[in-house]
Amino acid sequence: MKRILTVLFFVLSLLIVQKAHAHEVRPGSLKITETTPDLFEAVWKQPILSGKRLKLDPVFPEDCKINEISRSFGTGTLSVSYDVKCALDNGILKIEGLERTLTDVYVEINYLDDMPKRALLKPAANSLDLSQETGAAILDYIWIGVEHIIFGWDHLLFVLGLVLLVERRQIIGVATAFTIAHSITLALAALGFLSVPIRPVEILIAMSIVLLAVEIMRKFRGEVGLSAQRPYLIGFLIGLIHGCGFASALSEIGLPKGMELLSLLFFNIGVELGQFFVILIFVFALMALSKFKFNQDKIVETAVTYMIGGIAMYWVIDRLKDYVV
Repeated sequence: MKRILTVLFFVLSLLIVQKAHAHEVRPGSLKITETTPDLFEAVWKQPILSGKRLKLDPVFPEDCKINEISRSFGTGTLSVSYDVKCALDNGILKIEGLERTLTDVYVEINYLDDMPKRALLKPAANSLDLSQETGAAILDYIWIGVEHIIFGWDHLLFVLGLVLLVERRQIIGVATAFTIAHSITLALAALGFLSVPIRPVEILIAMSIVLLAVEIMRKFRGEVGLSAQRPYLIGFLIGLIHGCGFASALSEIGLPKGMELLSLLFFNIGVELGQFFVILIFVFALMALSKFKFNQDKIVETAVTYMIGGIAMYWVIDRLKDYVV
């Protein structure tokens, strides 16, 4: 049984590493502003993963004449500006390639003489009918926050490690401390008060997960580490680092104009909901192992810890390679 579990978690680790490089959960944005009648300025921004852009492109209605003005690469974002000549009041606007990713795209169209249109396009619904009225897309930021935890592998591994490290009665408090800190750095960066280069932050995030795995193993050996003594403080400090990871890309992509604080509030509500969902599932799974006298719960916990630490160490090495001469 021990060998089977070892092989199982080794295979799972490989799958997670592969998935972590294959997908991106940071959102993109397409902001379109009418400058003169039937002439729009469009700015398309999408995340860059490991120095490469995702194969995403905005596709405008057939009657539109498109002229690319500029293209530039930021720290973690590709930005493309277009001139768009048409009314943009009918037809289909879509993001080609979105269905092959985990990325969401926020679309905002501001007209001279009409109410703005706002929508959140998703892989399962990657187009917008311009002849239809749109709802309050701002509420969709809750789902972006949930996705940030469930599909953001580094944050997901941190939450799993948290469940293994702290006492059951401390889990919700530590997770909330993580979210509060995450919210602070996210808000500062997204509102333009903090600018952090994404690559060093990604390295620090991976290193924080390695540290978490080491602390868990120390706990299993009966040692009392700093994380066990000050779980709320450690959760808060690591939350500051993890918040910078998402914010470094979000600060370049931007938030809905005039609704920045509300967008951040809904996003962080989604993060908290996503964390509680993952925590509940993992806690129930561990309780089930113990309840049914599986007698392998400690082996499973150890295997999960090695999986968390191994994946995070792989990320550290992979993200450091760009700095090796």
